[in-house]
Amino acid sequence: MPRYTRGFDTEAAFEYLQRRDRKLGAWMKRIGPIEADPRWRKRFDPVDALARAILYQQLSGKAAATIVSRVEAAIASDRFHCDTLARIDDAALRACGVSGNKTLALRDLALRESRGEIPDLRRMSIMPEDDIVAALVPIRGIGRWTVEMMLMFRLGRPDVLPVDDLGIRKGAQRVDKLDEMPTPKLRQRVPVAHRRCGSQGEDPDQTLAGLNAAALRRSGFSRELLILPLRRFPVASSATSRHRRIRPCQASNTPAR
Repeated sequence: MPRYTRGFDTEAAFEYLQRRDRKLGAWMKRIGPIEADPRWRKRFDPVDALARAILYQQLSGKAAATIVSRVEAAIASDRFHCDTLARIDDAALRACGVSGNKTLALRDLALRESRGEIPDLRRMSIMPEDDIVAALVPIRGIGRWTVEMMLMFRLGRPDVLPVDDLGIRKGAQRVDKLDEMPTPKLRQRVPVAHRRCGSQGEDPDQTLAGLNAAALRRSGFSRELLILPLRRFPVASSATSRHRRIRPCQASNTPAR
């Protein structure tokens, strides 16, 4: 079974996309080189990360951090899991500043973890992106965008394009000089140069997704200037530990995911 490594060659991705997309390339020259995110190589706990994502939703960083620290003190742990969250009742969570909806979300997360429904880091390493999304979005309070942020920033998956992200849409509007922001349906209209190659004829291990929003965000590009069509460039696959020769992507009639 193929294993997905965390992270990718940002330099190769950067150079490839500059060649394949002139509009995007012009903006990328203004951004400058993009470094790999150091978090790609650090271990993390998916359940704890999801719990914190729930607690941080719709709050400023300072306010959320205050609430998180209160909950950590109440459960006497800095890790959120079904066993540690069981140490605090709903009333105490509310006293810490956790809303009713977030309390329900944390309880659902804990219940699903206790049932073994949430893949750990080892299981995620052999799961395609869409499978990880499908496994996590049923959790109350966890949407596709939240999972996509985990895929990009923590798992280092390059094959991710969060089309619902406001920054992505504003970036696309600016790059393409559009009167209005494109809708999320733009996913189906990604140019051929950025489409996934490998669905027909090519070895999927020879293709890797394009430089993604995670890399651009790390470049210091502001949220309003973020660029959209960051799809698909061919390098040694993230789904194999073997080094393979790079092959050029062949345009096909297969619609982009």
